[in-house]
Amino acid sequence: MGHEHQHGVDAMGDRRLGLAIAINMLLTVAQVIGGIVSGSLSLIADALHNFSDASSLLIAWAARKIGRQPPDQFKTFGYKRAEVIAALINLVTLVLVGIYLIYEAVWRIFEPQVIAGWIVVIVAGIALIIDVATAVLTYTMSRHSVNIRAAFLHNVSDALASLGVIIAGTLILLYQWYWVDTLLTLLIAGYVLYQAATLLPGTIHILMEGTPKDIDIRTVIGAMESVEGVSNVHHVHLWQLDEHRNALEAHVVIRCFDDTESIKQALKSTLEQRFAIAHSTLEFEIAHCGEGNA
Repeated sequence: MGHEHQHGVDAMGDRRLGLAIAINMLLTVAQVIGGIVSGSLSLIADALHNFSDASSLLIAWAARKIGRQPPDQFKTFGYKRAEVIAALINLVTLVLVGIYLIYEAVWRIFEPQVIAGWIVVIVAGIALIIDVATAVLTYTMSRHSVNIRAAFLHNVSDALASLGVIIAGTLILLYQWYWVDTLLTLLIAGYVLYQAATLLPGTIHILMEGTPKDIDIRTVIGAMESVEGVSNVHHVHLWQLDEHRNALEAHVVIRCFDDTESIKQALKSTLEQRFAIAHSTLEFEIAHCGEGNA
C-alpha cells in the first residue's frame, strides 16, 4: 500500500509539473511578443526569467523520472543525484540569464527607446496571475525537493517581478519615466543572480560529496567512540548521496573480535537514530583481546 501511495503522489506531482511547464511556456511567448511590440526591456527580462523557471521545471520533471529508477550495475547508489545535477544546470542557466539582462540594461541606457506602457501593464498582469498559479501548483512538492523548492521560489520571485513591471508600466503611462524600465531590468537581473548565488554552494557541496551541513563529523566520531567496546574511530568519510540520504564509511578499532556483531549493530543504530545516516560501511580492526575474555 505504501508503494502504491507513493506512486500516486509521484504521478500527481508529475501532472502538476506538466501543467506548470505548459502555462509558463505559453506565458514566456506572450511576454516576449509583448516586450517586442511595446519596446519594454523589463518585460523581456521578466520573460527570460520566466523561461528559465519553465526550463527548470522541465529539467526537474525529467530528473524526477530518472531519479525514481532503481540502482543497477552502472549506478549502484541509484539515480537520485540526477535531481542535484538538474539543480546545477538550472542555476548556471540563471547566472547566464542574469548577466545577459545586465548587459542589455546597460546598453539601453545609451540607446533609450519609447515604451508602450499599456501593453506592458496588460501582459505583466497576465504574467502575475500565472506566476501565482504556478507557485500554488508547486508549493506542496517544494517541501521535499531542492529542485522544486528552487522552482517555487523562482515563481514567487517572478510574481514579484511581474508586479514590478506593472508598476513600471504605470509610471511610464503617467509620467513617461522610461528609465524606470531599465532600472527594473537591473533589479530583476540582480535578484536572479542573488538566487543563483544562494543555491549554488549547497548544490555543488552535494556533488563534491561534502559533509551534510547539519552534521558535525567530530560529534559523529565522538558518538561512535562512546559505544561500548569501541576504542577508536578513524579514516572517517561522511557525505550526502543526495539531498535526503547521508552515507558514512569508517575504520573502527574494537577491543575484541568476539564483540564485532553487537558493536556493529550498536554503531549502526546510533548513526541512524542520532544523525539520520542510514547507509554506513564499517571496517573493524582489533586492538587486543583481554586475557580475561579467554
